[in-house]
Amino acid sequence: MGSKPGVRNAGMPTEPDPVTVREVVQRAVEVCEDSSSESLDELLVRFEDDDRPISAVEDVEEVLDEALGPAEADELDGALTMARAVIVYLAHRRDELDADRIDLLRLAGRAEFDRDPPPHVANWLTEQGVSL
Repeated sequence: MGSKPGVRNAGMPTEPDPVTVREVVQRAVEVCEDSSSESLDELLVRFEDDDRPISAVEDVEEVLDEALGPAEADELDGALTMARAVIVYLAHRRDELDADRIDLLRLAGRAEFDRDPPPHVANWLTEQGVSL
């Protein structure tokens, strides 16, 4: 039995491509970009070629620390600290990649800081209109 002319054989559906480290970092920077942090550009550059599936990264926080230094070094850069939080959150909740910006900031902030972020992050979130 051949196919009929003009009729395409539909192949087996495929799984979506896995979400990559680069995609997660890019989304975190998009969500946190407010022109107050030059460090977000550096974050993008450091991970722009990282096409590993984010699910294959055993310790996302360690990878971020190796690339950027420890989170404590972010001191007054609320946007960068929240970008880290969004990356860690999305590493575990890849289904939220396309979530609304405010919702994603709220969810990541709650997950990372248990509703009690450091003062520089709390101030930044307030400026963004986000309450935990």
